[in-house]
Order: sequence, then structure tokens, then C-alpha cells
Amino acid sequence: MAEEGHSQPRTDSFAALRFKDFRSYLGVRFFFTFAYQMQTTVLGFYIYELTHSTVNIALIGLSEVIPAVGIALYGGYLADKSEKRKMLLFIFAGVLLSSITMGVVTLHNFSGSIQTHWILVTIYAMIFSNGVARAFYGPSAFIVYSNSVPREIYPNASTWSSSAWQMASILGPLTGGLLYGFSGRIIPGLTGITANFAVIVLFMAISLVLVYRLRKYPPTFVPKENIWKSLSAGLNFVFTNKMMLYAMALDLFSVLFGGVVALLPVFALDILHVGSEGLGIMRMVSSLGAALTMITMVRFSPMNRPWRNLLIAVAGFGISIVGFGLSHVFAISLIFLFLQGAFDSVSVIIRGTIMQLLTPDEMRGRVSAVNQMFISSSNEFGDFESGMAAKYLGTVPAVIFGGCVTLGVVTFTFFNTRKMLPLTLSDIHKAEPEKVEG
Repeated sequence: MAEEGHSQPRTDSFAALRFKDFRSYLGVRFFFTFAYQMQTTVLGFYIYELTHSTVNIALIGLSEVIPAVGIALYGGYLADKSEKRKMLLFIFAGVLLSSITMGVVTLHNFSGSIQTHWILVTIYAMIFSNGVARAFYGPSAFIVYSNSVPREIYPNASTWSSSAWQMASILGPLTGGLLYGFSGRIIPGLTGITANFAVIVLFMAISLVLVYRLRKYPPTFVPKENIWKSLSAGLNFVFTNKMMLYAMALDLFSVLFGGVVALLPVFALDILHVGSEGLGIMRMVSSLGAALTMITMVRFSPMNRPWRNLLIAVAGFGISIVGFGLSHVFAISLIFLFLQGAFDSVSVIIRGTIMQLLTPDEMRGRVSAVNQMFISSSNEFGDFESGMAAKYLGTVPAVIFGGCVTLGVVTFTFFNTRKMLPLTLSDIHKAEPEKVEG
């Protein structure tokens, strides 16, 4: 599991960073997220510039989520029974190749040698392949993370892990938006999309090197039954645990209906009129709110009453979405995006800690796969829902509707989980998973 001789008290804010493999994992998480967020930001803007279609934006999320959900359970099963470092090396090599392909294709598009519809087909195909990679990446990375530190410092590790993700999510979109808008002025003839993919490929390569520096993580279980029974065991574990199930469902529906990321290019070009630079700032400021909140949570944990605080955070997220949809002033929109990121970061920390504490070691891959189906893929489903809702309702009504649905989901969850409101982190840590039901 974690390195021997490094046990640290829970009050040590840097406890998780004292473990070598966790530091390598943190580096992978930062550089990969930086590159991924850049790629997501510029592809959405690039495709909307080419087509001015919210449906084409919606297809970005759908292209990735279909394989990510479709083979997620198998990805978790394979992660449990395989050596994780080797799996991650193959995954990152594939993602790197995908980014190189998209960079080459978009470069040729600006030279006029490839028609627009072939550009779109290639981009969607590469995003689909990234979805396949993600089905295996999520469970493998979850196991590496879980075994790189002792259980008693999971809350501290979760805060650092989420902070690294959020910091990369600040710098990635901001760098992507600024490069897209200003690269031609820095180097005449250099296009924004080409400059972005040069950085994306570099950071993907760094992530691959950091994965290589991890130690080997052997299988956590040897199947004694057929694959279908093994997969159903993960599903049964999640669906019979009330706290875990409701935590995943909260995230699924709030992000599915309340997410606005996919529509930010529309706001940047058609509503707020701030261009690619403004898009980068909007993507950045949400993550900035999350990162600053997470840095605060290193010292002031939200885990004193985790379930109560989770509901408050998701409600704040929904209110922020409604406020953003109503705003037509760039500065006010940024404030609501900042608050959205801040509230979301609190819920991320709480959900991540609950999952780590309630999941047995031998089931981490499969439970992570179920989590991926609920949470990780809800972002892409949310992008698809946002794009289609904007087509039929209009962009602003679609955002306001999504925020209201999120508030409705929080209200429903509150009335069905009131017995869990007084639970402390210690109650969850000491209880057997099947007994933490309220």
C-alpha cells in the first residue's frame, strides 16, 4: 500500500505529499488535466467557429461518453485483476496518439487541404477513442491513488488531488483561450488551434513519463467466478449502500442538468461578446473558485458534517447556475462562475472521501467504474443535454432550467436522507459500508 515509515498525523496538512507515489500520481493528474482542459476548451470553440451549431457542440460530449459508459464496468473489472502501471502506460500512449492526430488534422484544415466535414469526423473519432481510454483510466488511477497513501489520510489526499485537478483546470482553459486568440500575433502565421495542440501533446508526453515513474500495482483480486458475477458485485455494492448511491445520484443529476461548460462558447461569441480570450477566462474563473476553496479546505475541512455540507454545496451550485443564466454582464457572469466552482469543489471533496472510505480494497476498480458511469460521464451527458436544450429552448432558458432542476434534486434528496445529516466523518470511517445507510 503506502510507503512504510511515513505515517503522519491527520493534522499534518502535507501528509499525503510525503509519499513518493502519491506525488507522481499528483503530477500525472495535473499535467493530464491541464492538457485535457485545454483540448476541451479549444475544440468546443473551434467547432462552434466552424459550424455555429450547438448540436455539433453537443456531439463532442456524446462521442466521448458512449464508450466511457458502455465499457466502464469492464474497465473496472480489468483494473482490479491487472497490473495498474502497465495499464496506465498503454492508456496514456493511446491518448497521446489521439491528440497528435487531432493536431495534425486541424493544422491541415487551416491550409485548406481537408474539408470541414472530414475534420469533424476525425475529431469525433478521436474523442470516441479518448472515451474508450477513459473507461480504463478512471478505475486504474483510482486504485493507484487509493494505495499510494494510508486510509487515515484519505481526506488530506483527496484535498490535494482535487486541488491539483482544479489548478490545472484554471491554467488549462486560460492558456488555451489566450493562445487561441493571441498566438498569431506572437508568431505570424501560427494558428490558435495549432499552438494549443503543441502544448497539449507536450503535456500528454510528460504525463506518460510520470506514469512510468510509478511503482507496479499488482492485481487486487483473482476472479473466482465468471465476469458477469464479478461485474454485478460492484453494482450491487453501490446500489445497496444508501450514502454512496445518493452521493452519486446527486452529482449525476446536478451536472447532467446544471452544467454550462458546453454552452460557454455560445455565451462567449453570441451573448457576452468576449471572444476566445473571454471563453478562456470563463473556463478559468470557475476552476479558480474551486481551487481557492480547496486550498482553504486543506486547513478547514468540510467533513465535520459531510452529508449536510454536501447538500448545501449542491444547492449553492444550482443557485449559481441560475444566476449565470440570468446575467448578461461579463463581470457578473464571472462572479457566478466563480461561485459555481467553489460550491462544486466542496461536493467533490466530500464525495471523494466518502467513496474512498466505504469501498473495500478488492472492489475499488469495479466501484470506481460504477462511479465513472454516474459522475465522470455525467459531464459529457450534461454537455449533450445542454447543447440539445439550447437548440430547442434557447441558450439562456436552457441554463436557467438546468439550475432549477438541480435545486429540485437537492430538495428531493434532503427529504429522503434526513437521517444522514448528523453523521460525522468518524461515524462513516468506523462503520461497515453496508451499515452506513442512515
